[in-house]
Amino acid sequence: MLSKSVKWGSFVAANAVFEQQRGMATLKDISIRLKSVKNIQKITKSMKMVAAAKYAKAERDLKGARAYGVGAQTFYDNISDASTDTDAAAATSAKEGSKKRLLVLMTSDRGLCGGVHSSIAKEAKRILNERPADVEYKIVCIGDKSKAALQRLYPENFLFTANDIGRQPPTFEDASIAANQILNSGYEFDEGHIIYNKFKTVVSYQTTKLPIMSLDHVKSNDKLLLYDSVDDDVLQSYTEYSLAQLIYYAMKESATSEQSSRMTAMDGASKNAGEMIDKLTLQFNRTRQAVITRELIEIISGAACV
Repeated sequence: MLSKSVKWGSFVAANAVFEQQRGMATLKDISIRLKSVKNIQKITKSMKMVAAAKYAKAERDLKGARAYGVGAQTFYDNISDASTDTDAAAATSAKEGSKKRLLVLMTSDRGLCGGVHSSIAKEAKRILNERPADVEYKIVCIGDKSKAALQRLYPENFLFTANDIGRQPPTFEDASIAANQILNSGYEFDEGHIIYNKFKTVVSYQTTKLPIMSLDHVKSNDKLLLYDSVDDDVLQSYTEYSLAQLIYYAMKESATSEQSSRMTAMDGASKNAGEMIDKLTLQFNRTRQAVITRELIEIISGAACV
């Protein structure tokens, strides 16, 4: 009888040690996860503050940059037969025999900013999938995000890509380099579009297209007669300069949309991390209380067996 009591007491003690180890391991896992979520919240809050500062500067710069885009866009709207925001422009161009077109996608190299970059890639995919069979498209990616989204599906359509975009605010020099690269690429396109995100408010933006035309396409337009004293040299200089204007304007709009979207995304991530911290803290306290209660029961049970 005594031997049975000793064996039962040994079993209870061993089981108590096992339960204690298992409980402490669970507490350790919760503690590690809680610490990691707190560190992530610190990072997201810091990124939100940085994005807010960059957004304030980008919004101030955008007010001056819009004059460049509006002036160049007005010229193309005056000589165009249809609005560039509808599919009628593409149909009209196809009827007129426009076989070579260009897509300039405005993104950056940085992520963690919501669906800013994916909306550009989605619009480009729609255009490429709905293009007529006899129309050729070439893609210029300003930023690695658009390149990563399209290089697997359309590797043969790439003209060139530009990286190291988004670390510093875009300048007119950057836009001039991109425009010069397009003009010297050897691809003689008839017309095309710049796809970018137009900034509306802090929490909203709109994926928009800007028209671009080659020099020959502008010369062949009958509505060019609305302008007086426009010779070939002036028209060539203006076409090259307007391309840089539109790229600069699209860069500024996209940069502002990106910073505002990143600020909103990091704010949401910080709030989600805070909710997770509250849940993990509650779970940690409950688990710790359960472990303490279990240990007390095991101690009392072991004492009773003896």
